Amino acid sequence: MCYNINMNIRKISLVNGHYYHIFSRSIAKYIIFNDHQDYSRMQELIDIYRFSEFCYRYSSFLSLGDSFRSQYVEKLKNSSPKIVEIISYSIMPTHIHLTLKQIEDNGITKFMGKILNSYAKYFNIRHQRKGPLYEGNFKNVIVENDEQMLHLTRYQHLNPVSAGLVAKPEDWQYSSYSEYINNSEGHSICDFKEIIDMLPREYQKFTNDQIDYQKKLSKIKHLLIDNYSG
Repeated sequence: MCYNINMNIRKISLVNGHYYHIFSRSIAKYIIFNDHQDYSRMQELIDIYRFSEFCYRYSSFLSLGDSFRSQYVEKLKNSSPKIVEIISYSIMPTHIHLTLKQIEDNGITKFMGKILNSYAKYFNIRHQRKGPLYEGNFKNVIVENDEQMLHLTRYQHLNPVSAGLVAKPEDWQYSSYSEYINNSEGHSICDFKEIIDMLPREYQKFTNDQIDYQKKLSKIKHLLIDNYSG
């Protein structure tokens, strides 16, 4: 039986089949991703909760045997419908960016409720902390065309560089950039290949040629909800 998570359904519903830049920030810009374990936990949650038939609390799922978990995840990926498709993401010390396509009604709200609530419980237990972790509800802006999508993914992948965390986007393990530049058929989280019409080497050049891109945001300025104070 699937467990329930309490979540506030947004007054203005997000639309199935549309793409959105989703942003969630910690309360008072508190550092909520401190080390590899924290970042990896969020990546795992992003990966697993996109499947509609994943019915476990993630902490309970981890207590099951390795063999069962492996077979269960393989079955999900082969047969389970998704509530969202993930186009890109970047996890930063105080916030996360995602580009999501909504597949089912309230899919983005359900997905974000699950990953944020699950991570908050994990973080508070691990770091012996109490209280809310996030600055209100997640924010969203619709992505209206392929050009905006292309520049938005680059913005997200360059976020760790502009924040001074790494010198090159490929040095940051906690974003989808490696999926974009490595033509691998192995495990992946993102569904971008039908949208981003570039070969891996072309996308890498597109990104790395403009490391100072964050200074030139005119094309997607209205999409950058992390700059909003409201």
